[in-house]
Amino acid sequence: MSARSWMDEGTRLFLGAVDRLTDDELSAPTALDGWTRRHVIAHVHGNAEALRRLLSWAATGVENRMYAGPRQRADEIEAAASLPADELRALVHGSAIRLAEDADALPEEAWHRSVVTAQGRTVPAEEIPWMRAREMAVHAVDLQHGVTFADLPEAFNTRLASEAAARHAAAGQAAALAAWLTGRTREPPGLGPWL
Repeated sequence: MSARSWMDEGTRLFLGAVDRLTDDELSAPTALDGWTRRHVIAHVHGNAEALRRLLSWAATGVENRMYAGPRQRADEIEAAASLPADELRALVHGSAIRLAEDADALPEEAWHRSVVTAQGRTVPAEEIPWMRAREMAVHAVDLQHGVTFADLPEAFNTRLASEAAARHAAAGQAAALAAWLTGRTREPPGLGPWL
């Protein structure tokens, strides 16, 4: 399965979970510190818009960062999270559609152009579908409403686990991860953010 297929499947899972939530359930907390389901949904909308900016950069060659800075991202999430339920749902559906349309319209040669992620990594634009697939699938699980990692494609979980382990190892947790993953300790290492 391609990253684009995973992006589409993650979108289907995430939006399906959003649509099954009642208006009251949108305000329930998540495992993400300080975020309700509304915040997760608002973030996913903002991520679509940010990735659309990267696609624009790849298409035109004109630098267009995901966010002007962390404050912009946080402010946009808070503003969207406070919208009425129907508006929030329409917002996240609309941005998902526009992102898919922009990806479909990107010329083949543009996929090889470099863009810069919110974390400051320079990557080819062809990484954008994986970036979105990861956001959609992980946040579908974060909604805690009928989607678990077991519902995600095995090859997707393998790539995600490998990437997360590599990032944690590069951040100085290689020994703790190795001990735990090889069964040499029962205590999982304390992990910080993976992105």
